[in-house]
Amino acid sequence: QVQLVESGGGLVQTGGSLRLCCAASKRTFSSYAMGWFRQAPGKEREFVAVISKSGGNTYNADSVKGRFTISRDNAKNTVYLQMNSLKPEDTAVYYCAARTSAATDTYYTLPQSYNYWGQGTQVTVSS
Repeated sequence: QVQLVESGGGLVQTGGSLRLCCAASKRTFSSYAMGWFRQAPGKEREFVAVISKSGGNTYNADSVKGRFTISRDNAKNTVYLQMNSLKPEDTAVYYCAARTSAATDTYYTLPQSYNYWGQGTQVTVSS
């Protein structure tokens, strides 16, 4: 069992930046592929960015390419989402997710692939 705690959300103006952090409880954090997902009111949860357990492979949704960057620090049991050039349509609750992964450089984009979820952090972008 791994517990995930997100932080870093808030209210920002269009064009601003935020950095989300997700701290994991497990010392075997490096065994987990990680992902960031978001859910806006009335919409389904969608993937934003994912990263392999090694950190060597990442993948972003088309809607955030060139603006968001996912990274991880396995020594700190933390995954990050740097969000730049924020837009009102980025407004959502952002969730961190984890799943065990045998493969070093595989990432997973489907929410149902993940076993563990954080409680979410609200990101609001004002126009």
